[in-house]
Amino acid sequence: TDVDEEGFPRGIGKTNQAVLLPAFIAAYSGKDAGKVKLGAFRDFPLPNWNVKYTGLMRIEWFRDKFRRFSINHGYRSDYTLNQFQTNLDYNPSNPQEVNQAGDFKNPVLFSNLVLTELFTPLARIDFETKGSIQILAEIEKDRSLAFSFDNNLLTEYSGNEYTLGTGYRIKDFKVATAIGGRRRVLSSDLNFRADVSYRKNRTIVRYLDLANAQTISGQDIWSINFKADYAFTRNLTARFYYDHTFSEYAVSTAFPQTTIRSGFTLIYNFGN
Repeated sequence: TDVDEEGFPRGIGKTNQAVLLPAFIAAYSGKDAGKVKLGAFRDFPLPNWNVKYTGLMRIEWFRDKFRRFSINHGYRSDYTLNQFQTNLDYNPSNPQEVNQAGDFKNPVLFSNLVLTELFTPLARIDFETKGSIQILAEIEKDRSLAFSFDNNLLTEYSGNEYTLGTGYRIKDFKVATAIGGRRRVLSSDLNFRADVSYRKNRTIVRYLDLANAQTISGQDIWSINFKADYAFTRNLTARFYYDHTFSEYAVSTAFPQTTIRSGFTLIYNFGN
């Protein structure tokens, strides 16, 4: 077999797009490279789903303890091929013609391929007790791989997020007011909500020709969110909020950052 100095068949070198694209798909999916479709375009869409299970409320013990109880799981995936174009230098009557790199010319040139997977959520438990206590626990994961055929560079982004939330509702909370000069007592639900979340994301660049991987960005993010709202009327709602976010970066050139937002918001609904 006529091979080059690196052991690859002449005309089909290791950086040829016709080799890299199916090899990348095979490595990502864990399939046999000999069984992966060579073309870039896919005939069958990737599966996506979102499942919510509330069947536990059919059990008497859950009905006695909870107003609602649900378990969620969701998955979404994307296969994105960016900036592809017809190769004007390709001659169908002479498919053995090679380019400057010594590879056979491809009829179509690709710039970038992105594979994305998101578990939104991987798992979520959401329930409210008969005592109006709300609990939320959630795990989310996401991953994106972007392969550039222009410079044979693989950029990997991954993120994990964990959220724990709680809430409480005081029914028929009474507030005395003298709006319009007339004293009256308002009665509405007072809702509290607090969430704590932690997210870790990293962006790593991997070089095809070098055994080298470099972390170019990333954050460890802690967030605390609190809000309380009260409906004065059917159209007017007052809300107090407090958001505290702390970010620590994975690279030494970036400094930790803290963001605090707090205040009151009046929401008026012009609808019926």
